[in-house]
Amino acid sequence: MTTFDKREEGFEKKFAHDEELRFKATARRNKLLGLWAASKLGLAGPEADAYAKEVVVSDFEEAGDEDVFRKVQGDLSAKGTAVTESEIRTAMIDLMVQAIAQIQAGK
Repeated sequence: MTTFDKREEGFEKKFAHDEELRFKATARRNKLLGLWAASKLGLAGPEADAYAKEVVVSDFEEAGDEDVFRKVQGDLSAKGTAVTESEIRTAMIDLMVQAIAQIQAGK
């Protein structure tokens, strides 16, 4: 194996590791977003946990974050909860930062 091959293998392993961390962080962010939205919807305990799982699953509908955003926005709107698009998107960004920090801390 040449030095170039070893380097290429190293880059491939790093890419795979980074993708795994990105997936975990996104799933964690979606769970946190689900819990955030659940509190806005007046859900608590097992109901809030169940709703957070629904939000995590909604991310598998299409690539990107729009499916998660539409789920949360639709549910909040259906309940008449006054939360703006900006508030939801800001929560998504803030909770991603929190999710990454939790993963890095080993939580």
